[in-house]
Amino acid sequence: MQRAPFLITIGFVLAGLSIAAVAGEPKPARFNSSAEILKWMDSYRSKPEPLRAAAAIHELSTLGELRNPESAGVYLGFAAGILAANPDKVDELVAKMLPMPPEDQWLVVRAIAYSGVPRWHFVMAKIRQRVSARDAMVQRYLEGLLPILTQYRLESPKPDWFGRLGQKLSFASKPTIKPVVLEPSPELLDTFWGYYYATGNRMPVQNIIGMLPWSTNKDELEKLTLGGMAKYTLASNASRDPSLLAMIKSMQPSEPKNVQPVLKDVTEAADDVDVSRIRREMLASLDNLRRKGSQSRRNVAWWGQVGEGALAVGCIAAAVAGQVQFGIPCVVGGAVSSGGLQLWSSQD
Repeated sequence: MQRAPFLITIGFVLAGLSIAAVAGEPKPARFNSSAEILKWMDSYRSKPEPLRAAAAIHELSTLGELRNPESAGVYLGFAAGILAANPDKVDELVAKMLPMPPEDQWLVVRAIAYSGVPRWHFVMAKIRQRVSARDAMVQRYLEGLLPILTQYRLESPKPDWFGRLGQKLSFASKPTIKPVVLEPSPELLDTFWGYYYATGNRMPVQNIIGMLPWSTNKDELEKLTLGGMAKYTLASNASRDPSLLAMIKSMQPSEPKNVQPVLKDVTEAADDVDVSRIRREMLASLDNLRRKGSQSRRNVAWWGQVGEGALAVGCIAAAVAGQVQFGIPCVVGGAVSSGGLQLWSSQD
């Protein structure tokens, strides 16, 4: 009879400890700024937390960081990578990202499409009413009229001599249907980096490496800019990410001949932590082409057409490390100011 109260007491003590343990479990701290989120994204692969990642995307919306697609590419890629890495939790993760204001709903829609999970069409259709502001966008993705990451092409294939001859001799009245292709752009370069931060996969790195030959382009400023930014961000990220550096070194021998010397220069800059050299050389190449190229390419107004994203991408590698001291005027995780365009386009 005396044993029962003792057991009951022990039971209450254990129950109390259990409740205290649950109550004492630390909840993930909220992010106070996009800079904090970028830093956390950079180290995400060391401790993946998919649900917190989805919550971070939602918080970015609250911070107003998703309203400009040109400067939100890294967040889009990160969201898509999180979904791709967790196909069994896609519904839960998407629900965690929502709801979003109408102006930000594009990111969730595109992240689902870019994730490439086997049932992405179903997931997108399922949330259609929750992203009603982007209903037309949803429909175009479901119909295959908008490109996804697997449809990325560095350059559209040009028809050979027989193909061009056939086009000239064709009497067909129906216009040729242009294939749905995802073309390279500054925001897409950011997207590839976001996808890598979330997954550590080779795919986005391979696509970034594919742009490297453009860093030596002597005829087209847009290609030179993208190639230069690909080279700069690869060197910058690899200089502080041993896993990435090892990855690109292992990929170098199998790359095409026009890629290997540029990639070798990237790995050497990363090994020596001499990323500033890459940036100086990039600026010099851009300035040289702008001054010596054709009149249409020398026109400073062309820089406005490149888009602020081309300059903002240069901030990503520095921003995630909290080291924005390279002289590139930017907002962490956001687009550069128009003053940035003037600074980059006036290297006389």
